[in-house]
Amino acid sequence: MTTTNKKLIYVIEDEPDIASMVCNELENFGFATASFRTGALASQAIRRRQPDLCIVDLGLPDMDGLGLVRELCDSHRIGVVILTGRGSLPDRVLGLEIGADDYITKPFDPRELVARINSLIRRLEQIDSTAQAPSRAARFGDWRFDPATLTLTNDDGRAETLSSAESDLLLVLLRAPKQVLSRDRLMGDLMGRESMPFDRSIDVRMSRIRKKLEEDPKNPRLIKTVYGVGYLLSVSVEWL
Repeated sequence: MTTTNKKLIYVIEDEPDIASMVCNELENFGFATASFRTGALASQAIRRRQPDLCIVDLGLPDMDGLGLVRELCDSHRIGVVILTGRGSLPDRVLGLEIGADDYITKPFDPRELVARINSLIRRLEQIDSTAQAPSRAARFGDWRFDPATLTLTNDDGRAETLSSAESDLLLVLLRAPKQVLSRDRLMGDLMGRESMPFDRSIDVRMSRIRKKLEEDPKNPRLIKTVYGVGYLLSVSVEWL
């Protein structure tokens, strides 16, 4: 049974033993859980009640789990962790590119899974706290970023919505404009190194942000790459 003060996690996994193990482990650490064997059942449940976070297997019987991940990231403000036996680099990159917050491959250590879930939940709570605080919108270049809605608005009226992971990364840059930030610094400021799926995730998320911000993402004007070091936001930031 769920209670109002417990974080609710949906486990979308077609292997009953794995789903049961994950749910039991999470419940031992104070989370409320529900499991679903198909993407369709999970989507129906999300429409009825939105969880705080979803754990998604990619090998679902009724759909490719990546399609479900994309739907969750595009249509809901839900934390998403991929838990799958598909460990190839292309799958990892694509999963993060479409908005997943973390990517864990099977076999996995349940304690590590719980640690990553706790880290992500804390990060999402910080985003909510920031969104509720006044004077937190940022203006930089031709853009205005509103953390409350994860929305970028350009002076020409164009709007882009970021995923929670993209928002986190952009906020780190906005808080340190005109400074070169190493990948290690970015990873540490985001989730702690032990919780990042792999170093490439920073580059993948930065690429997604550039596609939304830059007129020419291959020759970025706002977010510069400092080769061999990291990234730099090249413009001043005004907090509104």
